[in-house]
Amino acid sequence: MFLSHHRHTCDVVSQASSVNNFLCIVFNGYYSFLSGSSLPKVHTYYFIKQRTIMMISSTASLLRSGATRRVVRSAGFVSSASTTNTANASVQHSFFRSMNSASTIVEDDGSDFGFGKSIPDHDIPEEFIEEGEETIGEWTGCTRKFLAPLSVSQRGSEILNNPLFNKFTAFKTGERDRFGFRGLLPPRRVNMKIQKERVLQEIRAEPSMIRKHIILEDVHDRNETLYHRILVDHMVEMAPIIYTPTVGQACKEFAMRYRRPRGMYFCEEDRGHMAAMVNNWPEKDVHVIVVTDGSRILGLGDLGANGMGIPIGKLSLYCAAGGIAPHRVMPVVLDVGTDNEELLNDEFYLGVQKPRLQGAKYYHLVDEFIQVVRHRWPHVLIQFEDFSSDKAQKLLNKYRDEILCFNDDIQGTGATTLAGVLGALRAKGELPTSLGDQRILIAGAGSAGIGVAQVLYQAMLEHGRSAEEAKNCFFIADEKGLLGQDRLRHLSPEQAMFARRTDGGLSLNEIVNKYKPTMILGMTAVGGLFSEKLIRDIGKHCERPIIFPLSNPTIKAECSAEQAFEWTDGRCIFASGSPFDPVQLKDGRTFYPTQCNSE
Repeated sequence: MFLSHHRHTCDVVSQASSVNNFLCIVFNGYYSFLSGSSLPKVHTYYFIKQRTIMMISSTASLLRSGATRRVVRSAGFVSSASTTNTANASVQHSFFRSMNSASTIVEDDGSDFGFGKSIPDHDIPEEFIEEGEETIGEWTGCTRKFLAPLSVSQRGSEILNNPLFNKFTAFKTGERDRFGFRGLLPPRRVNMKIQKERVLQEIRAEPSMIRKHIILEDVHDRNETLYHRILVDHMVEMAPIIYTPTVGQACKEFAMRYRRPRGMYFCEEDRGHMAAMVNNWPEKDVHVIVVTDGSRILGLGDLGANGMGIPIGKLSLYCAAGGIAPHRVMPVVLDVGTDNEELLNDEFYLGVQKPRLQGAKYYHLVDEFIQVVRHRWPHVLIQFEDFSSDKAQKLLNKYRDEILCFNDDIQGTGATTLAGVLGALRAKGELPTSLGDQRILIAGAGSAGIGVAQVLYQAMLEHGRSAEEAKNCFFIADEKGLLGQDRLRHLSPEQAMFARRTDGGLSLNEIVNKYKPTMILGMTAVGGLFSEKLIRDIGKHCERPIIFPLSNPTIKAECSAEQAFEWTDGRCIFASGSPFDPVQLKDGRTFYPTQCNSE
């Protein structure tokens, strides 16, 4: 049987200002890389080699170009028509073919990319001009133009119970007859636009963010077409609901609100059986896997199997913002136990209630998982997410040259922070090459802090700085103070690289007063760590300090946007890991905090 693809079409605002805050830093990353920052290796390694994780380079290039655009209706996501992104366009097209969602393509004139001009509208015969939407009957809001049908093997209530194919009351009379569920739905056809407005009304009437999250996930569980339509059309509003900061609370309550199986779980008892288990996943063509062991969920620590909320939320964003088909992603938890006493004693916890695996047992389990998913899907991208610092770098070092993989906390956070820092330098009126002139204080020496330092260091080398000059720019501190060579025995190789020859153990305040940093980056998950005195002292030494409290969720941020702007009299350049509301100072100036987050 065939599922038709006539659908409601929506308007697209083609200005760059329409990009939502959540994706802003990702786009900024491409702006930085594509607008003369001279970082080919960083760009290549973190985005091209890793198959452009967010799958949005075409859209970013389009928004950057400022070229003339016109809106056409088709079966794809918002993307550039440039031939340089054929693979991405194919992925995006396939996504909305399978999702039967409202969609548009923004077609670029190609001039910014050097591919010539598109055919002017006046050269196209009138008979071929894009037909309009229907305005009466069950086709209202839809087009009758040809869209390739999708063959499905399911019938009747099986389709209505499959969230990938279910359109609920949007099914037309012909579809209800062909698939054998006429009479199983109310007779009135309610299209996606009306369904979306009904859900939005329910979400907006709910004051609680976690309740909003639950409402949206209920839609996810029964109608992915509608779910992704809502995300695509209202990403600014929905991103904080499905991901940071709300996802942290959702993970903590994961067991209590568990409703429907989503994703796969692998534990020690599955050793030797994973090759067979992986075939239980119903989809044959998985492109992206986001996997976590739940050991370091955001800034909340060890949440064990409850960490499944992170891969689910992240992949939802990849589908909606990047155009990856929902049936081509797979969220995974490696349940190696938990050291969280609360979870070990929680009768409702759904994970393995044993202490975490360590040593060889842990790494052998991870390796079996890696091998079996690569055997079934040889070209799959594996994203390591929220692994503890003692495991994250080791796993990345083991697999980065063998398989298509990356660690979001190390490489993703590093790449987006680099983009944010380069943007901040431009805001100060400085060139990107001045990165090597900065004095950078990083609070937090875990996988995220060291990952950011590594990417910034590599960027400095690309700008022509020597290794010694680049290292001297960094002051990295953990709970014991400034990393110094007196602690080399207790530091990882990556941490040791940035250990200072002198002044090991200095506190943040002492570092600020002695070395006068021009920027401070927070990746400690210690809420309120940046005190008023610390920020004011930084402001004394630097006219426009760069302040990035990057820890998630909001309660773990090292300082708030309001504090940063108030304590620097509005002079700082601010970005945070979680969103903050606009800040109005006593003198009437209003500041709109930006977000620097690879999530």
